[in-house]
Amino acid sequence: MSKNTEVLIEGLTFTEGPRWHDGRLYFSDFFTHRVLAVDTKGNMETIVETPQQPSGLGWSPDGSMLIVSMNDQKLLSFSNGELSEVADLSQLATHFCNDMVVDKKGNAYVGNFGFDLHAGESIKPTNLILVRPGEEPCVVAENVFFPNGTVITPDDKTLIVGETFASCLTAFDINEDGTLANRRVWADLRSIEEGYTPVPDGICLDAEGAIWVASPSTNDVIRVQEGGALLDKVEVDRGAFACMLGGENGNTLFISTANDSTEETCLKERSARIEVIDVDVPRAGLP
Repeated sequence: MSKNTEVLIEGLTFTEGPRWHDGRLYFSDFFTHRVLAVDTKGNMETIVETPQQPSGLGWSPDGSMLIVSMNDQKLLSFSNGELSEVADLSQLATHFCNDMVVDKKGNAYVGNFGFDLHAGESIKPTNLILVRPGEEPCVVAENVFFPNGTVITPDDKTLIVGETFASCLTAFDINEDGTLANRRVWADLRSIEEGYTPVPDGICLDAEGAIWVASPSTNDVIRVQEGGALLDKVEVDRGAFACMLGGENGNTLFISTANDSTEETCLKERSARIEVIDVDVPRAGLP
């Protein structure tokens, strides 16, 4: 199942939130506080520098970029060269904010750690936060364990989030007002193979309804279908923290990889890369 990736760019601190948009891959580089974009030939540009660590990315219907600001728990907007605050999530998020998906209406679904991962705190459940355009943020799902990579199906009816520390993908129906209902397990990653427990970090959806899951603990990206059957696996030589389908035909899999996720080590080693590999089935849905 495993295939060889190619390194598109390297020497970064920690790459997260990859998004294919307008012919380029946009992503966050945590510890230089930058949102970057790279084309398929490896030409990279700094889009914006943020005061705090940027993480999840998305776009509003008006074309402005939404950026999760992790450490101060804010949602920012970048438009016409200016950064502005959309929402303060600090009253709802119980630790750093992380990944996000933005739907076609501009509704932003933002996850958060729930506990201090790098200080060794015990795992605690947290919530998924919804920010509707022009409205105060609200909680739309509770008791989720480190909600992370999130996708929305092409019919805009289902949201699927990776619960990193529950090792599962969890699906919800999306109501007309953006709230969530009918919670269910989409795939339990603990049951894929005996003795093999990947943890979902970043995820992306393809045109056959399967989900690519970046798993930093197992140094691979796996393609799973609803119910949890393993369809494909791409192994890398370091942690795989996020993935995104894109490229000219939508079937280039971009993988954010790094040796470590702690700030001191990431700044010192700069082991973060964007790696690429072509797969058979193109992207679908959001992000």
